[in-house]
Amino acid sequence: MATAQLSSNGNGAAPRTEERVGTLIIGSGFSGLGMGIKLRSRGDEDFVIVEKADSVAGTWRENTYPGCACDVPSHMYSFSFEPNPDWSQMYAPQHEIREYLERVTDKYDIRRHIRFHTKAVAAHWDADAALWRCRLEGPDGPYEIAAQFVVSAIGGLHIPSKPRFPGIEDFEGEVFHSAEWNHDYELDGKRVAVIGTGASAIQFVPEIMPKVARLDLYQRTAPWVLPKVDRHIRPSERKLYRRFPALQRAYRWAIYWLLELVVLNAVKGERFGRIFEAMGRRHLARQVSDPVKREKLTPHFEFGCKRLLMSNDYYRSLDQPKADVITEPIERVTPKGVVAGGVEREVDAIILATGFDVEAMGSAVEIRGVGGRLLADDWADGIEAHRGTLVAGYPNLFFLMGPNTGLGHNSVVFMAEYQIELADQAMRAVRERGAGGIAPKPSAQDAYNRRLQKHLARAVWSRSCSNWYVDSRGRNITLWPHSTWRWALEMSRLRPSEYELHPAPANVPERVPAEVA
Repeated sequence: MATAQLSSNGNGAAPRTEERVGTLIIGSGFSGLGMGIKLRSRGDEDFVIVEKADSVAGTWRENTYPGCACDVPSHMYSFSFEPNPDWSQMYAPQHEIREYLERVTDKYDIRRHIRFHTKAVAAHWDADAALWRCRLEGPDGPYEIAAQFVVSAIGGLHIPSKPRFPGIEDFEGEVFHSAEWNHDYELDGKRVAVIGTGASAIQFVPEIMPKVARLDLYQRTAPWVLPKVDRHIRPSERKLYRRFPALQRAYRWAIYWLLELVVLNAVKGERFGRIFEAMGRRHLARQVSDPVKREKLTPHFEFGCKRLLMSNDYYRSLDQPKADVITEPIERVTPKGVVAGGVEREVDAIILATGFDVEAMGSAVEIRGVGGRLLADDWADGIEAHRGTLVAGYPNLFFLMGPNTGLGHNSVVFMAEYQIELADQAMRAVRERGAGGIAPKPSAQDAYNRRLQKHLARAVWSRSCSNWYVDSRGRNITLWPHSTWRWALEMSRLRPSEYELHPAPANVPERVPAEVA
């Protein structure tokens, strides 16, 4: 392992010896792999990717629940530079997306840069050396690494949100989150409580329904569910894409503009939204014959306020006599079951389909910037970044899929690719200008986020319902409120007036690149 002698810590102690690297990337999902590929494309091999698990793919490694699949058309849910002609479905299942990312990792020779079973614990900015001092925990224990740039590619959906219902710790049955599915627990013949009706529940409820003896669905708010226009992609079609890549690229662009011109307008515009609301009500009426259940499953908020959900069998599975929809708030969990509306319903297992902690991106790693300021403290009143990527006071730190980069209508991979481009331009600016670091001006970051929140406040996500896009203070920290082509225009070039350069250090030993296994 390559090392470099660093300066004294200021109290007379001997100089430390620690590993040095150009860029440290945290996470190996779409964003982390994309950043690594970008660096290699310009000849930069001086980077390390740390991954807490034993394989790549991030979200698509973690989520293995029955029926897990993409809810964006497969041809859009891939890197623009690496189309996959072999998707089997219009909406790819989880295992195909994971396999795609494994292939990409090998094709672009990224695996040799990855350290598996390694977790980033903390990082602090050393202004004197213009480096991030990072503390990691690897298979052999904790160690330190110094990096000129740090890229957080952990995303916003990586730590499951687990409500602490009173008494749940005393429940005698099985409890697990949908993102931590217990495949060793057999559901056959079991009485199951599902808490939550988001994107994961929509997919796994129809899959487990044939197995269970009874299913109680605890629903806080009925979501809008539309028919899923899915189809099997025939081998002959896949062969055509392999032979004529331009044809697949054209198909991808057709899907892109359909999502931008139709789905975005449906999510944001009341007139389009009413059309989709009518489709949702008709879909519900066709699949749910029980009038009581149908009323419970009818949404009472504007289309688009919550995430767009699609399923051809979710409603049908709940129309069975062995399924019940409970809308009363959960009061407590007993050793034998769940109490809601004063009624205890005994169950053998509880499955939490309660989404993810959207505020975890600020606390998953302890990050200290200029002057020792703690990012978690700076974000205590609301998570925000400049263009979703850089944060004032934290030079050379980049968040991929950071605050307000999520979408309700199109592929987040598209968003991540433009963030990667912006981060790459910022890194090159630091090196070309001989600077120590780059960060957004506080005034530029404040102005950007004021504009962003002004648009979000007028949007359907803020006026019609409660949703996971909004943090505990009522601030939307998740979504980008505009079209993705506008995102592309805003992110395609670094605007020097929005940033400030931090001085380069003096008398710092030449950086010794880390060895790549």
